[in-house]
Amino acid sequence: MDPTAAPSSGGTPADADATGPTNTTVTLPLLTLRDVPRLPSALASPSPAAAVPNPISRHPYFHPPATFYISPGDVTLRHAFFDLASAAPSPLVAYRRAGPRGDIAVDPAAARAALVSCGGLCPGLNTVLRELVVGLQELYGVRHVFGVAAGYRGFYGADEDHVRLDPAAVNDWHKKGGTVLKTTRGGFDLAKIVDGIVARGYTQIYAIGGDGTMRGAVAIFQEFKRRGLDISITGIPKTVDNDIGIIDRSFGFQTAVEIAQQAIDAAHVEAVSAVNGVGLVKLMGRSTGHIALHATLSSRDVDCCLIPEVDFHLEGKGGLCEFLHERIKKKGHAVIVVAEGAGQELIPRTDDQKREQDESGNIVFLDVGTWLKSELGRWWKREHPDELFTVKYIDPTYMIRAVPANATDNLYCTLLAHSAIHGVMAGFTGFVPGPVNGTYSYIPLEDVAVAKNPVDVNDHKWAWVRSVTTQPDFLKSQV
Repeated sequence: MDPTAAPSSGGTPADADATGPTNTTVTLPLLTLRDVPRLPSALASPSPAAAVPNPISRHPYFHPPATFYISPGDVTLRHAFFDLASAAPSPLVAYRRAGPRGDIAVDPAAARAALVSCGGLCPGLNTVLRELVVGLQELYGVRHVFGVAAGYRGFYGADEDHVRLDPAAVNDWHKKGGTVLKTTRGGFDLAKIVDGIVARGYTQIYAIGGDGTMRGAVAIFQEFKRRGLDISITGIPKTVDNDIGIIDRSFGFQTAVEIAQQAIDAAHVEAVSAVNGVGLVKLMGRSTGHIALHATLSSRDVDCCLIPEVDFHLEGKGGLCEFLHERIKKKGHAVIVVAEGAGQELIPRTDDQKREQDESGNIVFLDVGTWLKSELGRWWKREHPDELFTVKYIDPTYMIRAVPANATDNLYCTLLAHSAIHGVMAGFTGFVPGPVNGTYSYIPLEDVAVAKNPVDVNDHKWAWVRSVTTQPDFLKSQV
């Protein structure tokens, strides 16, 4: 039953005017607040009369209005839409809203902040680092801010791995690609990391990285708790693939889609300039195809988009080769976009390759682009030996990773950094800042560390891809 439906016949005159706007009162399910932890010192806070006012209120140039500070009761709903007709609606989950609090739980003069970036490169890394430094010092007056080089292993590294930072030192970092602090994978030794943090007197840790970095941050947070340390840690999610769940998107993703357009444009030019030409572009996306999906929707030149969430096959009825031949006959060319994680189960592997892992413990993927180029060439030569055929393969992976953030991601990185700072200064720990349905929120680290964000192939975006490319669903006929 639809609780918003107009009453049946026999109603009052007001009921008869169902063609205009109506008001319907609906009772929603109970709301569960998924709250973030607090520092031990914040839990043992003094009376309200002794609360420390936010130093932003004393800023010489900025005078915040009454609505600037976040109310203790402000929350964000995880899901923005509900099925009111459901007989058993799911419980509503909420997160604490991110932003500055009127009172803080941390003494800025005693704070020592450490910033670390881990894992692969991503557009916007330097912007996040810059805005953390500037925000800590200019908004809250934290004077002891350090950059930790070489990822998590830098915490137990040499003195030169700990660089004092100030606004002047990071002034132009947002204009640079990569990370000025240097980054590595692996090197996660929990005891050594926490010992190093304690030895250097750090009271705030800002860890920037992907799902592996978030899992590491959870372990560090748990070790802080076990040792009874009054040290806060926040994770700022970084994955160009946009594969971290709960939050709306990861920083760097918008830039990646924009730069991917250049590779697709080049592949299109190569394809139309050849006889029976195919432009093949491999984009990042180990487990999710978000970059490939959004780049395809943005381009309009793509004929087929292959992502990890959708299996495909090459030959036979409904396969890629059949579709490609029909598209080339019709247009004279074709453009294929493939995410790096697509089709991995189709590529032959040696026993050693099946066991090979990178420093983060991930299975090493084989190059689906070079494999697909080879397979397509072999198929055409066998089926159409007297016809010309050209595949131009473009892999822009490192070009995309290394560029500075675009304007949209620069703004996003600033808001993420400031949200992280506001949360730490309010006494929160073990959290991730990020937008949930457009509202910046604080989410428990342990939730984000395990949350995935695959492409939902049953939603409208994937349907739009299918309608734009008219590609097959790759369902093998059941014989």
